[in-house]
Amino acid sequence: MKETLQIIVRGSVQGVYFRQSTKEQALALGIKGTVKNSSDGSVNIVASGDHGHLQRLIDWCCKGPKQASVTDVHVEKIPFTDFDDFTILQHK
Repeated sequence: MKETLQIIVRGSVQGVYFRQSTKEQALALGIKGTVKNSSDGSVNIVASGDHGHLQRLIDWCCKGPKQASVTDVHVEKIPFTDFDDFTILQHK
C-alpha cells in the first residue's frame, strides 16, 4: 500500500549534497516526491511510495551522505500525494 510521509532531517545537512543524495536514494527505491532545504537549516522531504521502501529511505536519512551529520529525523504521515517524479525544490 502506498503512502506519503513528510520527513524532516536536522543537523549539518545543508551544503553537503543531502538533497541530491536523497533524490538518488529515492529514485533507486522507486519513491516519488520532493526534497528542499528549509530556512531553519533542516532538509524537508515529502515522499510517496510503498511502506517498506519509505522505511528504507528513513533509515538512510538517519545517516545521510558521508559529509552530513544528522542529529534528528522527524517523520509524519500526511495525506497521500501521487507525484510524477522525485524533484529537488529550490528554497525561496
